[in-house]
Amino acid sequence: MKFILYFLSTSFAIQRISAFSIAVVPSSIQTAGKPRVETSLRATWSNGQAIKEYQDFLASGKQEIKLEKDGTSVIVRSATQQDSLIANAIAYLNPKKDDVVLTPGTTLPQSLGDRDSYPIYIALPPQELNDFLQTLPDDWKPRLGDFVFLSGGPLCGVIEPILKKYGYARDTMTQLLCGGFTTPDTNIGKGKPRDLSCKIGTDAKGESKWAGETATCGKWAGAVQERFETNDIRCKIGFYREWRRLMWERASLDAVFNIVGAVRDEPTSIKDVAVYYEQETSDMLWQVTSNLRGWLAVTLTYGFEERLFGFAEARFAGVQCEISEEMFPYVFCAPFDKGNKLVEYLNYAKDRKGLIQNIELPKCDYSPSKMLQGNLRSDGVV
Repeated sequence: MKFILYFLSTSFAIQRISAFSIAVVPSSIQTAGKPRVETSLRATWSNGQAIKEYQDFLASGKQEIKLEKDGTSVIVRSATQQDSLIANAIAYLNPKKDDVVLTPGTTLPQSLGDRDSYPIYIALPPQELNDFLQTLPDDWKPRLGDFVFLSGGPLCGVIEPILKKYGYARDTMTQLLCGGFTTPDTNIGKGKPRDLSCKIGTDAKGESKWAGETATCGKWAGAVQERFETNDIRCKIGFYREWRRLMWERASLDAVFNIVGAVRDEPTSIKDVAVYYEQETSDMLWQVTSNLRGWLAVTLTYGFEERLFGFAEARFAGVQCEISEEMFPYVFCAPFDKGNKLVEYLNYAKDRKGLIQNIELPKCDYSPSKMLQGNLRSDGVV
């Protein structure tokens, strides 16, 4: 009986260890006199920060998100830009049109209406966000929990590295993914913001599958969702971990589809990339997702390829692929700059196409695919 229990216990230990792919003999069954094998855990799917965030999430015991009501809010816009499309869009979506628009450094209202606490949308360009947080006035600091940070799309990009620097990338902080709605110039009558999300079919349960949705998380998620859905713009709500996956999914579209199309000889739309350059785009996307898992412990949810290609085909027919030097650090940020294929294309764009001349890139030996020889498919079939 003792032998059977001993065998089962050692077998179970070996099973657990092999699940992590560690070649090691448990100390309980090592041969006497032989040195102990030193090992290291190669868990590329995780890191310390991700584990801490998940432990905090479990410790919170939260099962549901508390939904706050929308109302008069503060919108912080750039003092250096004559106009801000994203700030205008958020203000336009308020049916009462009574938001307070401020610039950094202005004194915040003690209260708005009957509320002492209210959403503060930080609608600044990503180039100004670090300086804003670094020089935040003392009277703004108690309001940090009310900040709503904007990410995603060509106007906002990826701001996670900046927020992490100050400890603001966390569950309680409100964040808004902005890639799912248009930002027309509302000041000159160009129309109101409209929804960009689209149906891409049905799932096994017969429910509609959506791509390109606006998304939000954090303290003021309910107020943000109400503001957008009142204007017929779908807005997905969830915890920070879920929102983060959606944010990096949109970031993958902004980086990969634009670089694949920008290196063509003729102007190429993001829809063209989805339709005619599917294979190389897909290869690059999978490299990107692998780096997201290894560097940030972020795994995009199942079906991300279908959503990205479906969204690109449905909503980006007239959107030309481009690489902006001004937005480069917020589109091709780490870990996107770790992907071999993406880095090859960036070097090709710089050396052969004369793009991003003032950007320093990791050097590599590139051999562009044959599909680079034309604007559509290399075999001439449209």
